[in-house]
Amino acid sequence: MFAKYIKDSLITILALICAFGLSLLFQYKLAVEEHITTVFVFAVFLVSLLTKGYLYGVMAAFAGTIAVNYAFTFPLFALDFTTTVNFISGIVMISVAVLTSALITKLKKHEAMKAESEKEYMRANLLRAVSHDLRTPLTTIYGSSTTLLENSAGMTEEQKIKIVEGIKEDSEWLVRMVENLLSITRLDSGQVKIIKTPTVLEELIDSVILKFRKRYPKQSVTIEIPDDMVVIPVDAILIEQVIVNILENAVQHAVGMTKLTFRVFTLGKQAIFEISDNGCGINPKRLETIFTGYYTSETEIADSHKKNAGIGLSVCATIIKAHGGTIKAENQKTGGAVFRFALDTEEISNDTE
Repeated sequence: MFAKYIKDSLITILALICAFGLSLLFQYKLAVEEHITTVFVFAVFLVSLLTKGYLYGVMAAFAGTIAVNYAFTFPLFALDFTTTVNFISGIVMISVAVLTSALITKLKKHEAMKAESEKEYMRANLLRAVSHDLRTPLTTIYGSSTTLLENSAGMTEEQKIKIVEGIKEDSEWLVRMVENLLSITRLDSGQVKIIKTPTVLEELIDSVILKFRKRYPKQSVTIEIPDDMVVIPVDAILIEQVIVNILENAVQHAVGMTKLTFRVFTLGKQAIFEISDNGCGINPKRLETIFTGYYTSETEIADSHKKNAGIGLSVCATIIKAHGGTIKAENQKTGGAVFRFALDTEEISNDTE
């Protein structure tokens, strides 16, 4: 908090010094006096824009008025508000500056309230998605375990194993969803700081594919990555989580999929990650809210099958945004869906080579 006060004070002082220096240039070098007041009003505008609250803007307004009267109006280098011209000029400048400061501060508060309102809206959407995502696997686990307890005597060993495998699968999915939920809440609350370390793309992909194949050994993935070494500054664990979530989303929701492709290529100073399938694609209405975890209609909920993409894709968007990247989902003209996100790359030094 104290550091914030120091920062705001330094911004105010620097803005006034710059305005004073520019005014000296106008008056003594360019012989242009009529814009001096405008320069100080602009300085007050910047102070109000870059600092918090009314205080610094109002202080800058009074300081600017005194500076103009002292150094740029006759008599020079003397405070004189006794003449009608100086008095009116001072009142007008203070009024304009204070009103400007008040307006900017009010706009900033309005934007802050709007942002908070949107955040609450997103939290409500996330809660709705969580409720829906948890219901199906929990119901399945409860039903399967009840069946096993009540009818185990009349079941074959193969039937029992099949039920237990179903319980295990749903339990693993619940664990992953809880991990996703913890990640998104920690990132949103600022409890987790993104610590970027230079990561070799090939090593990142190898780790992702290893984890994915443990979960889905029967699902093949076509991998396409650059031949040259690519280094990206990321939190490797979080980016792995993003890629696995998107791959898992394709397995769970791309009905009719026969091909899953994971491609990475460089474009300028960015690495583009692209995961595509040839399945059923995404409901066009769902595309608008796919990264919010929010379903806009009961139809979308019904279309989302057993396990929803809501939380997992919300996590993906949050992690990529925290890395300063962008993420997008769209349907392909040839059929199926494609998820694409971009991250900055890092130049490889000679030592690294």
